[in-house]
Amino acid sequence: MKNKTNAMRMLDAAGISYRVMEYTVDENDLSGSHIADEIGMAHEQVFKTLVAKGDKTGHVVFCIPVDLEIDLKKAARVTGNKRIEMVHVKDLLALTGYIRGGCSPIGMKKKFPTYIDASACEHDRITVSAGVRGAQLLLDTDKLIGFVNAVCENFTV
Repeated sequence: MKNKTNAMRMLDAAGISYRVMEYTVDENDLSGSHIADEIGMAHEQVFKTLVAKGDKTGHVVFCIPVDLEIDLKKAARVTGNKRIEMVHVKDLLALTGYIRGGCSPIGMKKKFPTYIDASACEHDRITVSAGVRGAQLLLDTDKLIGFVNAVCENFTV
């Protein structure tokens, strides 16, 4: 990749190694399953980043395997909220600095509480978005969790 993203610069500054895995962007299919197939990774190792807002805590970030869905009731419970709702796509860029299909848990405009699905701990390495469509970052799961100060919980369907 020619240009480094904010997520890459932050990992570089922290001395955390990663591998950039590029893929062809299909504007008609921004699904994580498509990305996993394109980069040749097991779907359970490719994580998508979702942003939500809780009624008590405000904005929270969730990373889940691409083939799973978030259970909003479980997510609310895990984050100490009574209710949680997904942030609308049109608000994503202003809030995080990232667009749909390129949202990374690393390097958002503001640091939000981050939760990674517990299944990530079953893998030595997982991928998350590099902060742009067309690139994923493959990195050590424990280092990612530590870097974003994430909580590992089960909050998927």
